[in-house]
Amino acid sequence: MEQKESVSDEADQADGAQGGAPLLACTGACCHGGAKMAVLAYSLGKREINQHFNIKNAKLISLVLVGLLVVFHTASRYYGGGDSCDWLLSRGRFLGENVWQPYGCMMHKYKSIETKTCLAKKRVAFVGDSRIRQLFYSFIKTIDPNQREVGIKHEDIPFEDKRSSLNVDFLWYPEANDSMKEQLISWNEGSVKPDVIILGSATWSIRLGSGSSKTLQQYKVNLTAIAVHLEKLAEHGEVYWVLQDPVYEKMLSDERKKITNKQLELYNEVAADVLNSIKRTGRSRIKLLASYRQAGLETITQSQDGLHMHESTRDVGAMILMNSVCNKLLRPIDGSCCQTLPPLNLLQKLSACFFLGSSLVFVVLHILGNNRHRRPVPSDIESLEEKKPATAAVPLALTAPFQALCRMGIIMGYFYLCDRADVFMKEQKFYTHATFFIPLVNIFVLGVFYYENSKETKLLNREQTDEWKGWMQLVILIYHMSGASAFLPVYMHVRVLVAAYLFQTGYGHFSFFWLKGDFGLYRVCQVLFRLNFLVLVLCLVMNRPYQFYYFVPLVTFWFVVIYATMAMWPQILQKKANSSGFWHIGVLVKLLSLLIFICVFAYSQGFFENVFSVWPISNLFELNGTVHEWWFRWKLDRFAVIHGMLFAFIYLVLQKRLVLSEGKGESLFSAKISKLLLSLSIVSFITYSIWASSCKTKTECNEMHPYIFVVQILAFILIRNIPGYARSVYSSFFAWFGKISLELFICQYHIWLAADTKGILVLIPGNPSFNIVVSTFIFVCVAHEISLITNDLAQVVIPKDSAALLKRLGAVTLVTMVVLLLARGTHGA
Repeated sequence: MEQKESVSDEADQADGAQGGAPLLACTGACCHGGAKMAVLAYSLGKREINQHFNIKNAKLISLVLVGLLVVFHTASRYYGGGDSCDWLLSRGRFLGENVWQPYGCMMHKYKSIETKTCLAKKRVAFVGDSRIRQLFYSFIKTIDPNQREVGIKHEDIPFEDKRSSLNVDFLWYPEANDSMKEQLISWNEGSVKPDVIILGSATWSIRLGSGSSKTLQQYKVNLTAIAVHLEKLAEHGEVYWVLQDPVYEKMLSDERKKITNKQLELYNEVAADVLNSIKRTGRSRIKLLASYRQAGLETITQSQDGLHMHESTRDVGAMILMNSVCNKLLRPIDGSCCQTLPPLNLLQKLSACFFLGSSLVFVVLHILGNNRHRRPVPSDIESLEEKKPATAAVPLALTAPFQALCRMGIIMGYFYLCDRADVFMKEQKFYTHATFFIPLVNIFVLGVFYYENSKETKLLNREQTDEWKGWMQLVILIYHMSGASAFLPVYMHVRVLVAAYLFQTGYGHFSFFWLKGDFGLYRVCQVLFRLNFLVLVLCLVMNRPYQFYYFVPLVTFWFVVIYATMAMWPQILQKKANSSGFWHIGVLVKLLSLLIFICVFAYSQGFFENVFSVWPISNLFELNGTVHEWWFRWKLDRFAVIHGMLFAFIYLVLQKRLVLSEGKGESLFSAKISKLLLSLSIVSFITYSIWASSCKTKTECNEMHPYIFVVQILAFILIRNIPGYARSVYSSFFAWFGKISLELFICQYHIWLAADTKGILVLIPGNPSFNIVVSTFIFVCVAHEISLITNDLAQVVIPKDSAALLKRLGAVTLVTMVVLLLARGTHGA
């Protein structure tokens, strides 16, 4: 795919040099002087921006930024404490109601089955007063959501889950005194010790001692004695001391009036001082739970008696404990707190060696002087024409592929640092309307700023489809970043955008085969390489299954289906159809056969799963050992491609028969028909949006989606193309992003969002807005560079000579089988 070195292409300069004078002349004739000055300022300002800020300079800046950020985060973790477990337990903030965000890491929301898996055959003990008892109940509700607070106050409360052999006990010890110490001693001396202990107390000491300094001093003495035994227990399991939550003093009963926040702070300081003094010796394994108290500071006004926390806050405390105990065992994708760097598997090690070896070869060849080469102008594999270089092609130097692999290796290192290594921070998403709609408005303002005259005015011309892909991809990125899937109307409209990509797949490839009739192996390999290169590299480097990047398997599958449909006998092309209208019926028969094929798969889930579960095909379509995700994604947009193919067929036939008016400024149809179709399109577009906003659940919406999404796609196409003035312009801003839309979609998983799109990558801590700006800037530069690397390697890997191509396909098949066998062995182990 041809790439550009700035946001606007050569048309920008042509517009400034040739189109400027007519534009100003028209402005002078039709408008007043102020409007003329505004147009002039717009044109000059845009050219000034493009002159000084282009993609090459942007990539240099992003490279420097990445280096500085790696140094900054590494140094801050080394000198300032980079343990995400400490972050989880010590600080955080509420993103919204009941949504707690630890500092710098993501907290997984554990469900019952996960909790039982993590705590199976373990003993958990909560030791303390009534506030610890509340935390105990919230904790066991993560195991059994139906559990109710039915235990007798001021007594021990046992809980057992027999299926998982899990025991959770609450032991009533309201004061840190000799009784608590004896219980700890008995555990140390006994053969059965708790695997996890959660303790905390102070309010009873304050209440009984009337807040005296003598009681505080005794608390310190007692806690010092207790800490020794806690330290021994921590050698066997995990021990947490819960710092005291705040109270809402206005609501406290008379007998609790002495329990003030000032007193609680004094007791917390003593607890922290005693336990940290042991920690400073380098021996302490006792963990201070302080973030629960921070959550309480923001929600204490919701307390019913001023002393005990609201249920939602206690749930936060229980979930913090679950993440601290279980994340390192279960390693949930969206639970980055308390997770360490996973060990590299064999394929990852081999990938690292491959990129390192390629870099060394490039350095050696560069030193030897074999570096004079010209980057070829690649063919635009998705358009209807082959892009020819302006000058005679110069053979690639030997260094070219190794240089491309060297660049790719550096980029993959950045991918790994962002999403697998514990270097950069991650935070979870929290949807608000502002986080989605404000960026949406901003990007569309930018898109309008970069509107240009189109080079051609045909319906769905190349510039327009690039623009369409570009703004759709930007909307999808904002949708993922903001977590807007929680808002059903936005979710349904984004579903239409995904279907529109597949619609374009059907439209574009059908048009190419119909007009060009090129069914050669070279083009097929070019398309498959372009679609899959980045994903296959990421599968190896990031240890992810192919189906994880679900959109690429979808478009790859449908390209193969389109190719098979058009290439199978009889091959019906436009040239053949022009000689006889009978061949048009043949195309419709082919499309009907494809529709039957789709329906057979769609209405027989068992048959579908049996077909795609056969090895080695299963390696491409299974996720977590099942093809259910592939079934869901495939079924959701199963008719999109055939709609695109049918639309392309009808359009190309009408175009050939001169039914359409596609000249500059001309309406697509006659005035009456254009007005009628435009009105119907607007009504249809709005009607779909009303329906998408009114359906109740995602399940209900998804059931209807495959049958009605095409209404909005066709409505958009007609609205965009019927008026001649609309067809004559396009946004070079959106079109630029459209040319790298595939890379943007794939790269977002690892270097823009976090935890496989479930969170947000934090490069600039403490400033969410600036962080998004910086991470987005680097993300876009990387996506563009990967697009160039893909095109460079395609010229080397896929030769035009058929014999050489067949040999390489044989080699690729052999390597693929070896990789699949290694992957199978790794997963089996």
